[in-house]
Amino acid sequence: MPTPRPLPGSPVWIDLGTPDLDGARAFYRELFGWDFASAGPEAGGYGMFTAAGGTVAGAMTVPPPHEGGSAWTLYFRAPDADAAATAVRAGGGSVALDPMDVLDLGRMALFTDPTGAGFGVWQPRALQGLDVVGEPNALTWTELYTPDPVTDLSFYDQVFGMEAHTAHPGSAYTLLQPPGGGPDAPADAFGGVVPLAGDPAEGADGPCWTPYFEVGDLDAAVALAERLGGTVRRGPGALAGLGRSALLTDPYGARFAVLHRTPATP
Repeated sequence: MPTPRPLPGSPVWIDLGTPDLDGARAFYRELFGWDFASAGPEAGGYGMFTAAGGTVAGAMTVPPPHEGGSAWTLYFRAPDADAAATAVRAGGGSVALDPMDVLDLGRMALFTDPTGAGFGVWQPRALQGLDVVGEPNALTWTELYTPDPVTDLSFYDQVFGMEAHTAHPGSAYTLLQPPGGGPDAPADAFGGVVPLAGDPAEGADGPCWTPYFEVGDLDAAVALAERLGGTVRRGPGALAGLGRSALLTDPYGARFAVLHRTPATP
């Protein structure tokens, strides 16, 4: 799961860009119990989703028409956002937003990997990252949906030093970890890789990083999301020994997933 430890190349932030911030706030409040707080006028309308006394995500209005549409964006910790931009270009990716300072909080940039999946980096200063991860109603897993896993794994290794390992002997599911963990440090695994060719439900909308949020009752969460105007992209099913998951879309088109973890057996 995403680790609270400050490891370069690990997920550090996530935010939602949506054409209807009020509607999205209502949807995620009902689904996950999130509150919302504005970051102030100097933040240009950006705000924070909060739960359990801490920040679980950011959010902002993205006025239509917008090339990226409504979407969740995953950010990885980077010691130097400008160096990350150089590595992205060298690795065949592209820079969607050049590195920029965000007040005194940190430095950010937005990129696209060689196959078209968008992501960002965050170079922390005053703001280190999310307060709550790996807990109910918070970010607990990620997946990279890609048409070319080999190209993307090489790219993320070059940019961040990410490590890839199989989930277990004989498994076809590839786990991603920050650099330095090795196959004997599965606790730092934060996500998996899914070839788009094997998932028609996602293939139609192209490559992306999909965030997974922990829920206590998967079936109830899926049913509630539908009642609130969301869409079920793929119904509840097993996820690589982690538990049961489902792929959803919020009422404004942002893709995300929910996961109920199965307790690990000794």
